[in-house]
Amino acid sequence: MSAYATLCQCERDRATLASVGSLLGWDERTYLPTKGQAFRGDQLALIAQLCHERLIDKRTGDLLQQAEAETLSDEQRANVKGIRRLYGRAVKMPTELVVALAKATSAGQNAWESAKHQNDFVSFKPYLETILKLKREEAQAVGFQDHPYDALLDEFEPGARTSDLKTLFKQLQDQLVPLIAAIGQSDVKAPKEILARSYPVEQQRQLSEWIAEQIGFDRSGGRLDVTVHPFCSGIGPGDVRITTRFNEHAFAEAFFGTLHETGHGIYEQNLPSEHFGTPLGTACSLGIHESQSRLWENFVGRSKPFWKANWAKVQSTFNTTLKDVTLDQFYAAVNDVRPSFIRIEADEATYNLHIILRFELEQALLTSDLAAADLPGAWNERFHKMFGLTVPKDSLGCLQDVHWSAGLLGYFPTYTLGNLYAAQFMEQAQKDQPQMSEQIARGEYAPLKEWLTERIHRQGQRYSAAELCQRITGKGLGHQALMTYLKGKFEPLYGIS
Repeated sequence: MSAYATLCQCERDRATLASVGSLLGWDERTYLPTKGQAFRGDQLALIAQLCHERLIDKRTGDLLQQAEAETLSDEQRANVKGIRRLYGRAVKMPTELVVALAKATSAGQNAWESAKHQNDFVSFKPYLETILKLKREEAQAVGFQDHPYDALLDEFEPGARTSDLKTLFKQLQDQLVPLIAAIGQSDVKAPKEILARSYPVEQQRQLSEWIAEQIGFDRSGGRLDVTVHPFCSGIGPGDVRITTRFNEHAFAEAFFGTLHETGHGIYEQNLPSEHFGTPLGTACSLGIHESQSRLWENFVGRSKPFWKANWAKVQSTFNTTLKDVTLDQFYAAVNDVRPSFIRIEADEATYNLHIILRFELEQALLTSDLAAADLPGAWNERFHKMFGLTVPKDSLGCLQDVHWSAGLLGYFPTYTLGNLYAAQFMEQAQKDQPQMSEQIARGEYAPLKEWLTERIHRQGQRYSAAELCQRITGKGLGHQALMTYLKGKFEPLYGIS
C-alpha cells in the first residue's frame, strides 16, 4: 500500500473516532439527562485527546512526507495538502490544552444553558473566563502574524484574516445602515403580528419535517430533533442530525430555523462519502457551509416564489390561525425588517449588524481589552448604538448565543461570509438556470439542489473558499451581490425609491 493510501486510511480511522465524539455532542444537546453532564465532559475530553494524539503521531508526519514525494493526481494532492494543514495546526497544540478545552466547553455549554434560562450572567462568567483563557493559549500556540484572532478565525475559514474582514464588513455596514434607516422611515409596515398568533407545536413539527424533505433532506439518512439552540451534526455517511426549536407564538423560529439547519444538512449529506475522513470528503469552510444554510433559509425560503408554492400547505396546516390571511400579507410578515434583539430571529437586512457586533466583541475579549465581567455592559452599549434598542436583560443580549460557551471564537464572522457567498452563488445559479424562479414557484427544488451539489457539496476541500467562489462566480468575494439582492427585494416591498 502506498504512503498516500495508508495516510488516508489513518485519517478515515481518526474521523470515525471523531464521529463518536460528534454523536456524544449531539446527544448532550438533545437527550442527555442532567446528571450525566459531568461524565459526558469526561467522555468528550477522552475522544478529543485520542483524536489529537492520532493526528500528531510521528507516523502521520512520516506518511505525509512520503506521500508528498509520491506521484499523485490533482485530487490526491488536494487531500495531502489538506491533511498537511490539519497536521501543521495540531502539532502546535499541546494535548493537555486540547483536553482542557474539551472539558471546559462541555461544562460551559451546560452552564450557559442554565444561565440563559435564568437570565444569570454571573453564574456563567467563571466558565467564560476559563474558556477565554484557554482560547488565548490556543492562539499563542498556533501562532499568528497580525492579530491573535487570526489564529482562531483560520480554524473555521482557512486563510481569512481579521484585517480583511474588517474592511469587507465596513463596506457592507456602510450600505446596510442607510437601507435599514430608509425602511424604518417607510410608511409601509409589515403585519409581523401574524407570526405571533397561535401555531400549535405538533403541527409545526410536522410542517418542519415536511419542508426539510421537500427541499432535499434525506430523512432515511438523517433526523430532526429539538434543542435549545439549533445546530446540525454530520455524524458520518448516512447519518446527519439537524435540530430546531418550537414556540407556539413564533412561527418563524422553527420554520426558518429548520430551513437553515436543513441547508447545512443537505451539504453534509451530499459530501462525497467515498472520501469520508479526508479533506475531499469534508466541507470547504464554515463560510461556505453557512452559505448553504442562509441560501435555503432566506434566498429561497423568504422569496415570493417559495411562498407561492407553499402557502396553501401552510395555510391549511394552520387553518384556524391563518384563515383571514392572504399570501401577500404572509409574505410581507416573513420579510419584516426592523431592529430586534435576537440574532437568529433577525431579518435579512439587520442580521449582519448582529454579526459585526460579535466580531468586534470577540476581538476585544481575546486580547483582554474587554474583561468577561464587563461583557454585558459593553454588549448593551454597542447594541444600543447599532440598533437603537435598550437590551432589557442578558438572555436577550450577551447570553443569547451558545458559541462562546462552546469555545467557538472566530465562528461568528462565517455567518456574514455565508450571506455574501450565498448572494453570489444564487446570482450565478439564476444565470445558469433562468427558469429557477418558476421552478421554485412550482415547488421544484431539485434543479437548484443539484446545481449546488455539483459545484459545492461534491467538491469537498478540493479548493479553498476563495478559489471556489472565483471558480463558480468568476469573481472574488465582495459585498455588492448581497446589497443588490437586499435592495432589489426590500425597496419595492417598502416603497423606497
